[in-house]
Amino acid sequence: MSWLKKHNHWLLIAAGTIIWSATMIKSGLIYDFGMGFWGPNGHDGIWHVALINSLSRGSFEMPIFAGAQIKNYHLGFDILLAVIHFLTRISVINLYFQIIPPVLAFLIGWLTYKLTKNLWVIFFVYFGGSLGWVLGKGESTFWSQQAISTLINPPFALSLVLLLLLLLLLKKERYILAALVVALLPQVKIYAGLLAFFGLIAAGIKNKKIFLTLIIGLLIYLPSNYQLLTNNSKLLVWNPGWFLQTLFAPDRLNWPRLFSALTTYSQKTLSFKSLLAYLFAFAVFWVGNMGSRLFKEILIFKWVKNVREITWLDSFYAAIIIAGGIIPMFFLQTGTAWNTIQFFYYSLFFSSILAGLALSEVLKIKKLNNYLRFGICVFVIAGTLLTTWDTLTKVYLPSRPPAKISPGELQALNYLKKLPSGVVLTYPGSSDPYASPPRPLYLYESTAYVSAISGQPTYLSDEVNLNITNYPWQDRRLRELSFFNRPSVQFLTQNQIKYIYLLNQQIPTSGFPANKIFSNSEVVIYSVN
Repeated sequence: MSWLKKHNHWLLIAAGTIIWSATMIKSGLIYDFGMGFWGPNGHDGIWHVALINSLSRGSFEMPIFAGAQIKNYHLGFDILLAVIHFLTRISVINLYFQIIPPVLAFLIGWLTYKLTKNLWVIFFVYFGGSLGWVLGKGESTFWSQQAISTLINPPFALSLVLLLLLLLLLKKERYILAALVVALLPQVKIYAGLLAFFGLIAAGIKNKKIFLTLIIGLLIYLPSNYQLLTNNSKLLVWNPGWFLQTLFAPDRLNWPRLFSALTTYSQKTLSFKSLLAYLFAFAVFWVGNMGSRLFKEILIFKWVKNVREITWLDSFYAAIIIAGGIIPMFFLQTGTAWNTIQFFYYSLFFSSILAGLALSEVLKIKKLNNYLRFGICVFVIAGTLLTTWDTLTKVYLPSRPPAKISPGELQALNYLKKLPSGVVLTYPGSSDPYASPPRPLYLYESTAYVSAISGQPTYLSDEVNLNITNYPWQDRRLRELSFFNRPSVQFLTQNQIKYIYLLNQQIPTSGFPANKIFSNSEVVIYSVN
């Protein structure tokens, strides 16, 4: 028992690692219905697999927009996995879904404990959740994903590892090494890099030596990434209050009167009445997303009373929490508006750290008897775990996933994988939300699955990520549709198409200027001479 008491943090880290990994490890495996994908892995995971496969060949070509170079995207995580794949030859699918997620989950828990030496902090970091369960809704009811979904965004998870490593290096006064981490952060997640900039400025006010880390980090990062930084700045557009307005839309909280009022206010000059409405909306957003992390406000209140006692580490936490909350309230991302909510993910992570520290202080109050302490613990644990339980049981643990790649398509894609490298033309994607799950990925939504599994670049696919990265894909789609309506050799030669991948029901009735090289009950592959 003495050993268990001394090492109980390992049990909590192990539990958190297993539970987080449950969101990933089932995806990418073969079942009787084919290769299954749970949660957003059928889109987001497949995109990363396609990107990693392309990078592992030493190519910076956009795998879903053949002929163009990758731009407006942080490649740090994908390059890391491409290098691991190149050195070990472990399948990218297995690396992405089964191997790297537990490693990242463990590192986040372990580094958090090294930083804080606090079990409650580990608990909130792994299991912190929103109040969506109170309304019978999901984790992102109030817009932000919660702790349980950390690994479905692997660059975010890796950026947390780097942020924790940065803080540990600063605590040990290893300022030069910390600067290298600062330079790496934007390569992994641009949101993390920007927030770390704010955090280091705030921390530097308390500890001037930290400015050395910030300056050296910027000197390393900026010269080689100036163009990427300027391109990313163009992706943010001023649109204050959008998240607060849409929070009350029918597909979220469904408060029609407030939704209508906020929408009207957004088109008028700010007044006292509209300011009150937005402040109320922000309070709902904040409280709803924070959930039991609201315990951190006890610590914030203590800081306000004793400003001089605030440490550089406290300042770092506070700056990231504040900046992560403010930026999405005023800015959206071109292409996919809601992407800027990812700034708030960091607010939630560091709020989890503060919540754990605050709860620990509450439980140490001498006036509390053991029964009251026990009651507080039960209340916090139950109220926090409900989000995790709800997400796991409804999204990631059911035996049937929402999306799949059928055995027939897997056979065709593996055949395509063995062919010489060349651009693949696919039929324009069209989703069918009414198809019974697991839906084939071609009916799920526009995804990069042909490139991900075959390793070949596609002429056009995954329009969602092309939107996010600001590629002019609309013209290609029109030309693609025109080709399938009236096939022509000229289109194929002009766009250097080498293969055509089609489902049987997608084959044009007017004939095809290409040679059939593969067919089964589901798929036909053509080769273009």
